[in-house]
Amino acid sequence: MCSSDLSGPCHAEEVALERLSFLTIASKDTRKAELLAEAINSRILKTRVSNDVVGIELSAVLKNIYAIAAGICQGLLYGDNFQAVLMSNCAKEMSRFLDSVVPVERNITDQHYLGDMLVTGYSQFSRNRTLGAMIGKGYSVKSAQLEMEMIAEGYYGAKCVHEMNERFKVNIPIAETVYQILYEKERPQKAIKKLIDFL
Repeated sequence: MCSSDLSGPCHAEEVALERLSFLTIASKDTRKAELLAEAINSRILKTRVSNDVVGIELSAVLKNIYAIAAGICQGLLYGDNFQAVLMSNCAKEMSRFLDSVVPVERNITDQHYLGDMLVTGYSQFSRNRTLGAMIGKGYSVKSAQLEMEMIAEGYYGAKCVHEMNERFKVNIPIAETVYQILYEKERPQKAIKKLIDFL
């Protein structure tokens, strides 16, 4: 894990379009984080600082997994009502995992946790949501990856979190469902129907 990190609902595409974006600088050295935050704060980029470096890194891994889940459900034609329930459960799951792995005081509704998860789960610019949507529409994992010609980090994150959780044994059914679809060739329709019982 790094000693510092950048996170938040801050898609590069929107920064390029000069749309208001938000960035959190996480560091154990709060003074340096504050100096950097002050230096890059601008009309279109609002900054804040945090010392939860590992928690923010893990939340960034998790939000990519959850965006794949949201995309799969989009591809399967689940509607906005279901997506809202899915994402609210993703937030609870993220909180459980972070509290078990990095037990420090945090507010999961802060922009660098929940905000980053929501934009990754809903945005048209999200590579992970795009990968999930293609899988939900019937693409194999490999064919979706080849057609995208971009890296969806959640593919690798799903395996990483699955392996970490063999040690911590946190109840994370959404992340596990994504892992089963991506790595164990579980049919998306079947996997999501089983997941609904846990939501």
